[in-house]
Amino acid sequence: MQSTLNQPQKAVLPTKTNTISGSQAVLEALIAEGVKTIFGYPGGAIMPIYDALYDYREKLDHILVRHEQGGIHAAQGFARTSGETGVVFATSGPGATNLVTGLADAMIDSTPVVAITGQVFAHLLGTDAFQETDVINITTPVTKWNYQVTDATEIPSVLAKAFYIARSGRPGPVLIDITKNAQLQQFEYEGYQACTHIRSYRPKPVVRQDYIKQAAQLINEAKQPFVIFGQGVILGKAEMEFKRFIEKAGIPTAWTILGMSALPTDHPLAVGMLGMHGNYGPNVLTNECDVLIAVGMRFDDRVTGRLDKYAKQAKVIHLDIDPAEIDKNVKTTVPVWGDCKETLPLLTELIEQKCYPQWLQRFRDYENEEKITCIEPELNPTSDILTMGEVIKTVNELTNGDAIIVTDVGQHQMVACRYAKFTQSKSNVTSGGLGTMGFALPAAIGAKYGDPARTVVAVIGDGGFQMTLQELGTIMQSNVDVKILILNNQFLGMVRQWQQLFHEKRYSFVDIASPDFVQVAKGYGIAGQSINDRKDLKEAVSTMISHKGAYLLEVMVGKENNVFPMVPQGCSVAEIRLK
Repeated sequence: MQSTLNQPQKAVLPTKTNTISGSQAVLEALIAEGVKTIFGYPGGAIMPIYDALYDYREKLDHILVRHEQGGIHAAQGFARTSGETGVVFATSGPGATNLVTGLADAMIDSTPVVAITGQVFAHLLGTDAFQETDVINITTPVTKWNYQVTDATEIPSVLAKAFYIARSGRPGPVLIDITKNAQLQQFEYEGYQACTHIRSYRPKPVVRQDYIKQAAQLINEAKQPFVIFGQGVILGKAEMEFKRFIEKAGIPTAWTILGMSALPTDHPLAVGMLGMHGNYGPNVLTNECDVLIAVGMRFDDRVTGRLDKYAKQAKVIHLDIDPAEIDKNVKTTVPVWGDCKETLPLLTELIEQKCYPQWLQRFRDYENEEKITCIEPELNPTSDILTMGEVIKTVNELTNGDAIIVTDVGQHQMVACRYAKFTQSKSNVTSGGLGTMGFALPAAIGAKYGDPARTVVAVIGDGGFQMTLQELGTIMQSNVDVKILILNNQFLGMVRQWQQLFHEKRYSFVDIASPDFVQVAKGYGIAGQSINDRKDLKEAVSTMISHKGAYLLEVMVGKENNVFPMVPQGCSVAEIRLK
């Protein structure tokens, strides 16, 4: 008879009246919250949770990343494409501090993530024990809420609160730090109850009907209204409500970089992207509209340019779930607090059916001017040098706008967001507010787990790719079908562009050398190729898209190509430059 001495024994998972450990309670909470995927990296202070996870492998899929920053970016990507809360595990000390960049990124981009970190034994807190770091004080500025658990009996209620806070209202990251003794501690488990109310926390403001009426009146009286929208439409799952609103109002509509894909990019009322490298018309005409309706966006400086010259002629209606954003940057005429899924239908009911053909034509006229000066040279270049724009154009053609595109940070990001075409929501995943280089590769991994049925293309620069390329190991081990498109200009391109335009071409430490990316990918068992000739572009992109499994395509593009239009720093949006 075969010995079972060395075979793993199947644990008896807890029932509502079992005595269980704090570690088991953590995993029971995740299951109760509907979590199926965890990204993480084990270590000494979180080892009891990982030991318990061994018995939960049929219920929880753990993805072993190669760096904790990769883990939280993957959790962000998962949250952005699934609409659910991402989860990441890390140990104490350096494991926890490696999460900080991702927490800051998730905080400014309103991404719901629950990070669970291990911590040293409670009696060692404050003694500078091995791998002890005060993660609570370190992460307070970059989390929506954080909490340290030292007693296992708190775990069910604290995690219920963590998930509720992370995903409700304006979403954001939450960190729960659990001491090792609490992970090991046995206690009488009485079940898990999801949190639906916290007395001091009001995630959804009360909608005031008088503000809805005032906003509707302004819209109905407007001669040249303009709608700008952000990620709040996506986070509020209000895409259909938003579409009904703009179609009844008949108002030209532009998006922020994070709002992109909430509305199909080819919608008849869509006039393009706002911001420093946005489209010409939306930027210039922001300063000519008479009513500016902002939906689920925060008037970031990259959208507004100089605030003292931003939309001073316009009456501003601001719809937002976070009252702190109202009047923070731009003075609002009518504030509409609340969830836009609730406020937009109320507003749509009161507005008149209208259209503004002459006003919309002004956007089209600016678009035609931009096409001649910027768009055509980028998408259909006459030189032999490949451009980033024509690569994105080829991706559009071969994916029909149905792919999820995850971008890193830099020139390639701006080009992708300018020229990518999207037919459905949750398709544009990028680091917006923080601008985190190294975001795309791990975020693409998470994005694929968040929506496995869709093609995921990570568009990355040669600089950003080298920041987190170790996550190729995660792709290899977990067999993640991610398409990796490196647009290699042999420079830190965005910094170089600024140095060229504003620092007299003093190219200071932006000429970056790279390894043979195809050979690096090959070392991880990932197929790939590198091209630098236009005649090879379509076939190479087609091969990447159709390949079974992960694939890396490097495209060598122009070294000193610039991204235009551009609003120079310190200028108003109306001072946008076409060249």
